[in-house]
Amino acid sequence: MSDIADKIRELMQQINRPIRLMEVCGTHTVAIFRHGIRNLLPDSISLLSGPGCPVCVTAIRDVDTAIAIAQAEGVILTTFGDMMRVPGDKKSLFDAKAEGADIRIVYSPLDALKIAEDHPHKKIVFFATGFETTSPSVAGTVLEAERRGILNFYIYSVHKTVPPALKALLDSGEVKVDGFILPGHVSTVIGSKPYEFLAAGYGKPSVITGFDGPDILAGIQMLLTQIEAGRAEVGIQYSRVVKPEGNPRAVSILNDLFEPEDADWRGLGLLPGTGLKLREKYRLREIRNILKLEVPVGKEPAACSCGEILKGIKMPHECALFGKACTPEKPVGACMVSSEGSCSAYYKYKAVFGHAPE
Repeated sequence: MSDIADKIRELMQQINRPIRLMEVCGTHTVAIFRHGIRNLLPDSISLLSGPGCPVCVTAIRDVDTAIAIAQAEGVILTTFGDMMRVPGDKKSLFDAKAEGADIRIVYSPLDALKIAEDHPHKKIVFFATGFETTSPSVAGTVLEAERRGILNFYIYSVHKTVPPALKALLDSGEVKVDGFILPGHVSTVIGSKPYEFLAAGYGKPSVITGFDGPDILAGIQMLLTQIEAGRAEVGIQYSRVVKPEGNPRAVSILNDLFEPEDADWRGLGLLPGTGLKLREKYRLREIRNILKLEVPVGKEPAACSCGEILKGIKMPHECALFGKACTPEKPVGACMVSSEGSCSAYYKYKAVFGHAPE
């Protein structure tokens, strides 16, 4: 990796100004720490975390709605384990389970379908979170439920899509970045074409990057090469996995089952067209169309900077709660809950970063 780091330093000498790059994906945030990437970069390069942690961007109201669904009579709510401790307005799914709600951790939506098959007199609801990486598997499970006639399987979809969120970030004018390190996992599904607006519309270089140390450094080198040359395009460093067209079959299944809707992102607010809802043909699989629940809008915890961190405006250690009132053991904000959350990663690797909490 030292050879690539040397080339990066040479490029920065030619660019001769500070550069701010945003790693969109939470997995990249963790990998950057794990591989000591910051220690290899000149101080003139700043790496900012973005809204690429699906747990972190799940809105408070969506968590509260999932809790209300779980508390409804005759319902078993199934969810990925990393959603259990995400704070809602007053409690988490973990708290609701402790109070008696039937909430079960699953490892895939197909596990939830099996529970539905085993409990035909219950409504089995899968809390469908995540980006384009997980939504095709949810779509496939809905199709499997249709094929097998399992009528008591439902989803609560809070799926979100990455490219429109990046557009909303740039349109806000709050985020000042010179380029994007784009997510590898999401891009295996959607490819590189959905990001082309970053270059064409905003003049922002971007590179889809893998997750080991050399991958990330090579991606940064590709970004700096574009910046130094005054170019803006969507590069693919992770070419052994990501193709420009993505995975056409996965995209086809996704588009057949889902259509865009407005979505509420924690910290970013309501972003038009960034969510996914089931199409009319499958609308009775969406639990919101079966249970009519009125859930009030909750408030972000006082002094929590999770929203600003997700937008790349603040670094985690700049939050007044970081490492004090908010720790992985007692998280106040969602960014401290998930292992991919920016605050969680910064806290875990604080010795590397050099900002140990008091």
